[in-house]
Amino acid sequence: MAVKKVKKIAAKEEMKTPDGEYFYAVGKRKTSIAQVRVYLASKGDQGIMVNGKKADNYFTLDRLRAAVAAPLVAVGREGKADVLVKVVGGGFTGQAEATRLGIARALIKFDINLKKTLRDLGFLTRDARVVERKKPGLRKARRSPQWAKR
Repeated sequence: MAVKKVKKIAAKEEMKTPDGEYFYAVGKRKTSIAQVRVYLASKGDQGIMVNGKKADNYFTLDRLRAAVAAPLVAVGREGKADVLVKVVGGGFTGQAEATRLGIARALIKFDINLKKTLRDLGFLTRDARVVERKKPGLRKARRSPQWAKR
């Protein structure tokens, strides 16, 4: 009895690079780095694309999707701009927050008057917290080995 292997081909989303001028910025969080291009002159039909996928498909949690779109919503540009993001490193939360910072920085390059709005909402603050390194002789960064009396 032979088992026939079926090869699954994932439906790759159509990613067209929008024409025209874009604003570029980099966002970082933990070990994630997001390179962001915001096309404000385009129709906005493509939305936010992260690593070749729509942001809704890439970030599965609602809070992460909301975090990524938050700078555009804050300045009233949701649905009016296309965003292409290349993000590497870290986990989903770090990638989402790096993307949010990158989008906010790119919007500042477009219009400096948006800076106060984005700054007040905390979208321009680089969260510099990273994992503390493990020290020799300890089990974790600060956790010492268990003490045994005998």
